[in-house]
Amino acid sequence: CIIWGGALNTSPADNILIEIERPLHMDPIGLMIPSILTKKLSLGVKKLVLDIPVGEGTKFPTIDNGKQFAYLFKEIAKNVGIEAECALTLAHQPIGHAIGPGLEAKEALTLLMDYSAGPNSLIEKSTDLAGILLEMGGKAQKGKGQSLAKEILRSGKAYEKMKRIIEAQGGNPDLEPKDIKIGPHSKEFFAIKAGHITGVNNAIINSIAKATGCPHSKNSGVEIFKKQRN
Repeated sequence: CIIWGGALNTSPADNILIEIERPLHMDPIGLMIPSILTKKLSLGVKKLVLDIPVGEGTKFPTIDNGKQFAYLFKEIAKNVGIEAECALTLAHQPIGHAIGPGLEAKEALTLLMDYSAGPNSLIEKSTDLAGILLEMGGKAQKGKGQSLAKEILRSGKAYEKMKRIIEAQGGNPDLEPKDIKIGPHSKEFFAIKAGHITGVNNAIINSIAKATGCPHSKNSGVEIFKKQRN
């Protein structure tokens, strides 16, 4: 959620299609897979882990939908020389507390700098995906990838690598979360009655985030302070 290759213009034809699809709220499967793979191919990627959120409010409402897409994606990836693994995750609520480019970057950078800062859902999701890739690359034994990823995050090695990435792109490697500017206007909404949260509809949250200006407006977004307890 803090590294994004879309701005590199590595797949210009895909960028044109995205600009057409976005205002129409279209994201057809037939274009989704080549959209992902063309960018990866242009960057020379050989191994890839794809996160597939499934559940209400996602592109894949059921686990079966997600499995069908995963199979299709892996087969097409193999045909173009990419070894791919797909991780199906239940998306009954957002990962972390932030939705929006700037807010998500602040949250991710905070975690990279301080493992104890959480949020736990972001730690688990990111290290799970990283762990799969570590196992694919032979850096960790089968079933040991996530624990290695957590150790890399906890030790500060992941943060040091992020600083090198920022510097390589001409940014300030000593950037802190407080330096990431967020829009000056905000509005707080509170629950209108007491109760327990049983889920958060991602589709509705995404619609609200888009209404604030996301993703084009980097300093816009939504923060959720209370979610369902895992």
